[in-house]
Amino acid sequence: MKKRFLKFIAIISAAIVLPCGTSAQTAVNAQVATNGQAAANDTLALTLNEALQIAKSQSFTVKIADKEVQKTGYAKNGSYSSLFPQINFSGAYQRTIKKQVMYMKMDTVTRSFAVGTANVYNMGFSASMPLINFSLWKSLEISGKSVDLAVEQARSSRQDLIDQVQQAFYTCLLASDSYDVYRENYNNTVHSYRDAKAKYESGRSAKYDMIRAEVTMQNAEPSMYDAQNSMVLAMWKLKALIGIDLNTNIKCIGKLSDYKDALRDVSIAADTTMLDRNSSLKQLDIQSCILSKTYKMQLAQYYPTLNASLSYSWIAMAEDFKFKDYNWNPYSVGGLSLTVPIFSGGQRWYNLKQTKVQQEELDLQRENTRRNLVVAVKQCLSSLETAVKQYSAAQASIEGAKTGYEIAQKRYEIGSGTLLEMNDAQLALLQAKLNLNQSIYTYLVAKSSLDKVLGVNVNDETEYNPQKRELIKKLPAAEMEHSKAADNWSEGNK
Repeated sequence: MKKRFLKFIAIISAAIVLPCGTSAQTAVNAQVATNGQAAANDTLALTLNEALQIAKSQSFTVKIADKEVQKTGYAKNGSYSSLFPQINFSGAYQRTIKKQVMYMKMDTVTRSFAVGTANVYNMGFSASMPLINFSLWKSLEISGKSVDLAVEQARSSRQDLIDQVQQAFYTCLLASDSYDVYRENYNNTVHSYRDAKAKYESGRSAKYDMIRAEVTMQNAEPSMYDAQNSMVLAMWKLKALIGIDLNTNIKCIGKLSDYKDALRDVSIAADTTMLDRNSSLKQLDIQSCILSKTYKMQLAQYYPTLNASLSYSWIAMAEDFKFKDYNWNPYSVGGLSLTVPIFSGGQRWYNLKQTKVQQEELDLQRENTRRNLVVAVKQCLSSLETAVKQYSAAQASIEGAKTGYEIAQKRYEIGSGTLLEMNDAQLALLQAKLNLNQSIYTYLVAKSSLDKVLGVNVNDETEYNPQKRELIKKLPAAEMEHSKAADNWSEGNK
């Protein structure tokens, strides 16, 4: 009777505990699923175009370049103020400590008397402006060219940024694809190890095969972790380039295989006409124009200058400080001043010589830059052609490697093949997949570098024109083609 009672208590307790345990486990599973869904929702998925849009609006490189253009524009506007009259108001007070004594001889007697008053007040307006100043006029032209140079430097900064973001994005795709390849290879080694272990335990294979499969699996694991770490580092670099928080989780949408249609045979002759939009050459051309105008400005220093001036003042003199009794006497002066340079110790002459040497130096620098750019274009084209050939070879080898691995795996399963054959086939398949991804990556990086050298990776109409970009931002949403990511980040920063 006692045993039956204890058995009844045990059954009742199990009935109570099991539902509770099941409910607790269900709650834990639900919590894990919720956390996973929240982590997925916090991840920012980016395409290449969205990453570029965010970089153009958030990168400090772009913001600094825009500020430099704005600063140079203010400097240009400030230089035009020299053409307008300069009007000033001034006031002065003088206290005579000891008056000046004058002597005057009258007949045979010389008399002395003090001149002036103890207090002298003077205040008034003065205006002056240049009428003829060739050197000033040339300097205004130089200010305009300085703005063009700042704009071109901003364009160059955007070219560098776009190239860096593109290469960083492609690196993320390469790291992700490589991780997938290494993970698939690791899973294959795990499957091979389990198969070898099952065969050994059933007596169908030797212990050596199981040990060899285990070692192969262990060797494949560090490569997978290394690829995973490379993917994390590539994501960090991309986040730093586009200017978002490093703690933000991002995911690059796409794979390198999505760009395989872009691979084609490239045969472009590298000549000077290809480099017309190169930013480095454009900057050197602007600098050459600035030096030419500087030479003319320094030559104009030999020419006469004519300035006009006008002043209107009031003066009061008294012995005391009774201001209400002062008599303020106005007076005005107008005049012209002509300055003709004659001799300056050779300073102007040597300034001209120095500018002439700078022009010759800049010409040599431009020719050297052009030659290096032609070499860079040829290197990029050679890399593109090599990548196309590598892709064709890898694409052909990957089909054979897949077939070979499947055959080796079937042979090993039925006992007619060895584990060594299957490992060799698996290694060949791994190398073929990595070569395929590497060839696509090499092509994309070389194409990005080529676009940067040729200066065709930015839109000249709006990319480096801050004023025009501000106007575009004010257009209705229906008339703009901004990506959702850029819009979301802009709203977040606001």
